[in-house]
Amino acid sequence: MNGDTGAATALRDAQAPEETAARQEWMALLSWATTARLSTLWDGVPDKPGARFLRAPECGLVMTQGRIGGTGSPFNLGEITVTRCSVILDNGTVGHAYQAGRDKAKAEISATLDAMMQDPARRVDLDRTVFQPLRAERARKDAARAAKAAATKVDFFTMVRGED
Repeated sequence: MNGDTGAATALRDAQAPEETAARQEWMALLSWATTARLSTLWDGVPDKPGARFLRAPECGLVMTQGRIGGTGSPFNLGEITVTRCSVILDNGTVGHAYQAGRDKAKAEISATLDAMMQDPARRVDLDRTVFQPLRAERARKDAARAAKAAATKVDFFTMVRGED
């Protein structure tokens, strides 16, 4: 999959930093959601706009990189399967999605929601019907994971021996 990083960089630079952060947040939630849950939420979205593909969902491989110790030199970790999709709404807004795995339906829904979220008039309703439930589910899962990890926590302490 050949990505046009120049176009992506130009798009990112044209957006305000807070707009970029908001878009990153909603795309992360879409990527995290399961296909079944995303489909259920998508079915509840009122007034879906007309959309057509700029790039129909397609699967490919992306090389992932890691860093030694998290901050050291990068190395190729391996390839993962990714599905990408781009749509354009009837009003001309373009949405993109890259999803890990081979789920074309999830990529299509994610790209369409990305385009819809770029319209400030639709953002409040979409946030309420799609993204707030996803945020709540993610927070519950994160809390459950943190509680499970906290149960294994060991506190070490040093006893004073009375010797100097």
